[in-house]
Amino acid sequence: MKNLTLLILAGGMGSRFGGLKQIEPMGPNGEFIIDYSIYDAIKAGFNKVVFVIKEENIEIFKQTIGSRIEDKIEVVYAIQNMNDIPDGFKVPTDRSKPWGTAHAILVAKNLINEPFAIINADDFYGFDAYQKAASFLLNNDRDNNYCVVGYKIINTLSDNGSVKRGVCFTKDNMLEALVESKITKDGNLIKAEPLDGKESFTVSEDTLVSMNMLCFTTSVFKHLELNFQSFMESNKNNLLTCEYLIPELVNKLVKEKEVSVFVTETDSKWLGITYLEDKEKVVAEINKLIATKKYPLHLWK
Repeated sequence: MKNLTLLILAGGMGSRFGGLKQIEPMGPNGEFIIDYSIYDAIKAGFNKVVFVIKEENIEIFKQTIGSRIEDKIEVVYAIQNMNDIPDGFKVPTDRSKPWGTAHAILVAKNLINEPFAIINADDFYGFDAYQKAASFLLNNDRDNNYCVVGYKIINTLSDNGSVKRGVCFTKDNMLEALVESKITKDGNLIKAEPLDGKESFTVSEDTLVSMNMLCFTTSVFKHLELNFQSFMESNKNNLLTCEYLIPELVNKLVKEKEVSVFVTETDSKWLGITYLEDKEKVVAEINKLIATKKYPLHLWK
């Protein structure tokens, strides 16, 4: 049986939510969304979790989620340090935001030696998604073959405003393009506005999107490292705000035929707190899942 790692990206602050939303209580006994993610991952066969966090947040993570799960799964912490960049570049004095999700994965390269999946700390993915991720990782036998767990876009929208999603363009379940877009629902129409400024387009409710649940082999680290240098060079005049993002890198690698990416569909429904107003719905949905015995009332007892 392969070892499987879950890499949780928890380095970003929730600017639209208004705080450190990764540790906002959601369950009836103070559970965070991360608790439910790890519970589902363990059930699906993952046996190690790596948190990528800022150094100033490590103690609060250890005291809260860490202390709850450390006797149930191997727990490792990776620090996303803003100064961890290629030689020849300097961090702007006024920059406070981490370098992005691709950089967050890269900082864990010395801690992961097995197939792994990544998730966002503040997104609720659902058990079926972890099953699909684990199945791919256990059965994949090609080093440069990765996977996106795709959600129907209608299952990923917020009632309180636009969201960012990676729209998947596929052929025979293989990714041809991953277009990071601002998604807005207007009546019966769902509009996608690519973040790179290209022309907007409409999508159907069953269009698959990426929620940053991606599955990799350790070969991804060499791609992350090689491309970080070129990313910094191409953004040398924009180092205050630029972000090295994993969807953009995956899209680039697919276009250049460096990797192949399988898209597996989940019927799970996303829950998350993009906006402060989303919390009430997330809490209500988690309570429904508890009522239908999908989760125990006391998650870790």
